[in-house]
Amino acid sequence: MERQRLGHSEEGRPIEGLVLGDGPRRMSLVAGAHADEPVGPCTLRAFDAAPDGWTCVIVPDVNPDGAARNAVWWDRFPDRDAYRAHRRRELPGRDVEFGYPAMRPENEAVSAFLRAHGPFDLHLSLHGMGEQEGALLLIERSWVDRTRELRAAYADALRDAGLPLLDRDRDGEKGFEYIGPGFWTTPRSDAMRAHFEALGDAETAARFHRNSMEFVRSLGGDPLCLVTEIPLFVAGEAVPVETAMALQRRAIELGIETVA
Repeated sequence: MERQRLGHSEEGRPIEGLVLGDGPRRMSLVAGAHADEPVGPCTLRAFDAAPDGWTCVIVPDVNPDGAARNAVWWDRFPDRDAYRAHRRRELPGRDVEFGYPAMRPENEAVSAFLRAHGPFDLHLSLHGMGEQEGALLLIERSWVDRTRELRAAYADALRDAGLPLLDRDRDGEKGFEYIGPGFWTTPRSDAMRAHFEALGDAETAARFHRNSMEFVRSLGGDPLCLVTEIPLFVAGEAVPVETAMALQRRAIELGIETVA
């Protein structure tokens, strides 16, 4: 294991990365971009071994300042009232996921780390949702036809965990194209900008930079990019943290199997 100090957040908190394994295939794993989605950092902090044949480049929490602001309710989870009262989330122009390569110091530090170890075969950005009807997995559009088995296996994992598949078609809004129940394509920064321009909000549109998926793909190759979207609450009931972490690990495993 190689652990590195990548830089510091705007408020001076350290941003850490680690490299596991030395295999010829490479995956990048990041989490914590949206500060009110704290399960991803838990999953990556527990990720301690690279699969055979892989090198894993990991940033467990790309937004430590946001994590600090949300700790007050996360420490009280599954208290839904605390979540509703104290959750904090950055707006466009502050959103770390859509700030690559250098919108914030956090983006700049993570971009340099990924660039130094790319290109990649697989990239996952671990996200979540607050109160939602079901779970999603977002898939890079150019890989949709190559992920039928992945989708079937992940849908089974969600059902086994007792989570519904979110079945909503957004008609391509913000780049989210409907694949089927529980699956959309990953968002696109150009579609985000177009959405707000169509609303006459050019100021918000201009705040969208590339997301981590687009940045990783810009490094070369044809990486499979996946984004987990597992809610904290479904139908008023909390999703156990262990369940959400297991589903994120399953998404990583299926990504590895699909690429390999």
